Amino acid sequence: MDIGIDLGTANVMITMGNKGIVLNEPSIVAFNKKNNEVIAVGNEAYRMIGKTPEHISVIRPLSDGVISDHKMTEYMVTAFIEKVTGKQLLMPSIVMCVPSSITDVESRAVVEAAKIAGAKKVYLIEEPIAALLGSGVDISTPNGNMVVDIGGGTTDIAIISMNGIVAKNSIKVAGNKFDKAIVKYISNRYRVLIGEKTAENAKLTVTNVYDPDGSRVMFIKGRHLVRGLPEQIQITDYDIYEAIIDLINEIIFAAKSVFENTPPELVGDICRNGVYLTGGGALLVGLDKLMAKELGVPCHIANDPISCVANGARLSFKYLDKLLDGFENVSLYRN
Repeated sequence: MDIGIDLGTANVMITMGNKGIVLNEPSIVAFNKKNNEVIAVGNEAYRMIGKTPEHISVIRPLSDGVISDHKMTEYMVTAFIEKVTGKQLLMPSIVMCVPSSITDVESRAVVEAAKIAGAKKVYLIEEPIAALLGSGVDISTPNGNMVVDIGGGTTDIAIISMNGIVAKNSIKVAGNKFDKAIVKYISNRYRVLIGEKTAENAKLTVTNVYDPDGSRVMFIKGRHLVRGLPEQIQITDYDIYEAIIDLINEIIFAAKSVFENTPPELVGDICRNGVYLTGGGALLVGLDKLMAKELGVPCHIANDPISCVANGARLSFKYLDKLLDGFENVSLYRN
């Protein structure tokens, strides 16, 4: 019954025992303000985005990788765990993945959410460590490995060797910021207002951040800002490139800054091993080529990059003794 939770800004993924990933749903809650009741979480709430009356709020209780609405997060985590355990809430332990830049106060909020869900023990593991574990990398050897985990709210970058983080950086630039940038760009260029779901779909469909040439196209629909009427326009990969390239460059700059604080021997290891790209952002077409060109080292997209952190949480149960001995970044809380 050991449970691993990747509590992401965009999605929550839960693993249980040897079953692997048993839940993958958006981190969204629909709340009825008239009677103060939660009416939906996850996929059901996601379908309501932009389509609800005034008295129903569709909330993302996590922002930039940390909890922004404690009550809604607690309800969401409890509801998801009930869904996968059949309301059997007495569990031996939960591993929760958190961004590497999280503060003690923010860590406590995550722990409290897990305790309310019924956990006896709560372990916190930093996302870059979980991402490398989930990628199948042996992090216990004196061999440097670098990971860039681009999630929904944060991008976590770390260099790991001998069960420890040697250098790290975490920035609040990731998938959700890409979506907002696309909404803003389409609004400014085409005078058409689109929703975040439409922007996300465009990002997934036509993005090419390495060599856009206008060959990838799609039609999107929204409201014309001048006429106020429905409008359909055609956009290309060049539009998405223009919208998000500045944010991509921020991630590349953050990765370069990590190298500056890394011992030269480990930099040599990374030149051989390359950089592992994980998280949903790793799937942006051309990102691996662009980062390899800018960083001067090979960049590999991990197998199933979206699930790497969740799988790392599952695998960490096998190494908890080692992690607690060798990791200053794995914390244990007991009821």
